[in-house]
Amino acid sequence: MRIEPRVLSYKEFPASPAVAEGMKVMPLNPDAVYCSVLHNHPYCEREGRRLHMHLILPSQHERPDKIWPLLAFIQGSAWRQQNLDANLAPLSFVARQGYAVAIVEYRPSDIAAFPAQVQDAKTAIRYLRKNAGQFNINPEQIVIWGDSSGGHTALMTGITWHDQQLDTDLYNEYSCQVKGIIDYYGPTDITKMNEGHSRADSPEGLLIGGLDVLENPEQAAPTIIMNHIYEETDIPPILIIHGNKDRLVPFEQSVLLYNDLKQKGKDTEFYKLEGADHGGPDFWSDEVLDVVQAFIHRL
Repeated sequence: MRIEPRVLSYKEFPASPAVAEGMKVMPLNPDAVYCSVLHNHPYCEREGRRLHMHLILPSQHERPDKIWPLLAFIQGSAWRQQNLDANLAPLSFVARQGYAVAIVEYRPSDIAAFPAQVQDAKTAIRYLRKNAGQFNINPEQIVIWGDSSGGHTALMTGITWHDQQLDTDLYNEYSCQVKGIIDYYGPTDITKMNEGHSRADSPEGLLIGGLDVLENPEQAAPTIIMNHIYEETDIPPILIIHGNKDRLVPFEQSVLLYNDLKQKGKDTEFYKLEGADHGGPDFWSDEVLDVVQAFIHRL
């Protein structure tokens, strides 16, 4: 007798009774998270240049519509052209812990000076809120995270969410406010960097339009994080992690930020990573990521 084929749901489909000698049985983990990557997804166009993001999107067995907290990651690049793949591998591991991750591209400084990078990051957060349903993102649980120059942009984006002078009107029906900021060894005051970082052709000089930083204090001032922190203004909690042997961004840059935040009564945590240089595997160890997750969970 011929049986007509029919489509069965996962619950309706019977488990196979077949056995094999020596076969081992593994139980199903219903909480296992699988991640897929959407490369170079466009989110806006600025001055004829299309900007993209990589999206690391988790999914779970039998829960395809679960919504996930979002980590918007700003990749460090000395404010130049970013390599969005640079931390794709460790961020994919982070995503498996139950987060959607967006690695956000901004306009590089040789094309657009400050505050273009901050404007683009804010636009990306608004775009992700607008399309939260498409990506199964929880629009109320967004944290911004960045390393090095990306840390600077993450701080500036999260702290100045209300500042229209550092923003544009694209997707402005959606908020760019975030729940928290994670700063990995970001510069905070470009007028107090190492020798050679004030020239017009340095990363800091290019950030302000190819000008000498020390000779142009009016152009440098808006890039200084502490100049945007006020006692009367609400800003998200901030986690700072910095190595005390950083040869590129002095550890003192994070000390300046932390002391200013504490003086103004802001919610902040600061971790000195003993012996760590500028980036690398030290910042993606289980111990450091445990600190990051604990910070996110308390927001």
